[in-house]
Amino acid sequence: MKPPDAMRGGWVEVALRRDRALLVGAMGVLFLLAGLYTIFGVGMSMSALDMTRMAGMIDMPSLRTPGAWSAGFTVLVVLMWWVMMVAMMLPSVAPVILLYAALIRRSSTPDRARNLGANFLAGYLLAWLGFSLGAALCQWALEYAGVVSASMMTLLDTRLGAVVLIAAGAFQFTPLKDSCLSQCRSPAKFLSERHRPGLRGALVMGLEHGIYCLGCCWGLMALLFVGGIMNLYWIVGLAALVALEKLTPHGRLISRIAGAALVAWGLSLLTGLT
Repeated sequence: MKPPDAMRGGWVEVALRRDRALLVGAMGVLFLLAGLYTIFGVGMSMSALDMTRMAGMIDMPSLRTPGAWSAGFTVLVVLMWWVMMVAMMLPSVAPVILLYAALIRRSSTPDRARNLGANFLAGYLLAWLGFSLGAALCQWALEYAGVVSASMMTLLDTRLGAVVLIAAGAFQFTPLKDSCLSQCRSPAKFLSERHRPGLRGALVMGLEHGIYCLGCCWGLMALLFVGGIMNLYWIVGLAALVALEKLTPHGRLISRIAGAALVAWGLSLLTGLT
């Protein structure tokens, strides 16, 4: 028969493994729900599947007046952006959250790993909610100005799309991009330098990490206006690029290659239109 201390130690290990499984499972369920919500375009006039099938169309007649958003429709658009960001960004931030929870398990309060990890995730998602509010406002303004299609949710002017491609590509070479990307690529450094105790501290840490992530990726997210906000090819492609930048050994190089490709693409479009 095991001594009491050994039995307690065994229970602790079981509990810690269970906490990790619950955290991984919660993120997996969140990712799945966000993905399904995005694919089926809940509440929108067309699903992402429909939008993707009609990706070659720049515009089509809309059932509503461009820029005439009701309060309910505004909420749906903000929610569409936010859920889409969750689906796109969660795979690349999951390692940071799991590392944070693992460090808590080795601290003096291992029983709080699950709650602290959940708060970190909540703070991260809060940062992207702020981005989604700004993106929805931008979409409304561009639609009201007749620049973005009310039906297809994409830029109507190919030249403006080319400019966005060039701007997003150029941003890949800026010091701001490098600074934010370095924080995203070095989770251990971030967690050691930005550590704050308690549940509120975990929330603030997640918010800060989300802001760094936003600073790193906002240019790429703007490309959704070029390819179509609900175009699944662009959503998956941009999510994959973000993950490669953050999680692979050559992420910085990949970032620059992508930037050069975007600039070249934009210039080729402008050249072809002149």
